[in-house]
Amino acid sequence: MTVRLSKRVGANGVVYAVDIQQAMLDLLDKRLKAGRIGNVRPVLGVPDDPNLPANAIDLAILVDVYHEFSQPQAMLRRLHDALKPGAKLVLLEYRKEDPSIPIRPEHKMSVAEAKMELEPEGFRLGRVDDGLPRQHVLIFTRR
Repeated sequence: MTVRLSKRVGANGVVYAVDIQQAMLDLLDKRLKAGRIGNVRPVLGVPDDPNLPANAIDLAILVDVYHEFSQPQAMLRRLHDALKPGAKLVLLEYRKEDPSIPIRPEHKMSVAEAKMELEPEGFRLGRVDDGLPRQHVLIFTRR
């Protein structure tokens, strides 16, 4: 997804690719060098902080990862600080409301759970897109 996003933002944009595993960032860095992609900044985060610059991010996309956060409220506060006012935070999470999705329950999230966790941290749920076969696309806005 990082390479696709780098093409979308173009030469004047920047994609921050955050992971808490240095090995994953090393793999990404090799791919970026091989593809001569210069608008991606790999960032080593920690469990409670993505280590992103303040008020610099227009859009944050978290794909099947939010439910893995060991310190979700701290991470949300840091993400809130990194996002510009009015910026979007998008979560893709497997739909907990659908028991037929063959994913362990702890790897799923309902819309209600997402709202309950994100709204107290300064986000507002703007839209839910259930167009994917198994996942919600939850689009929050920074308040």
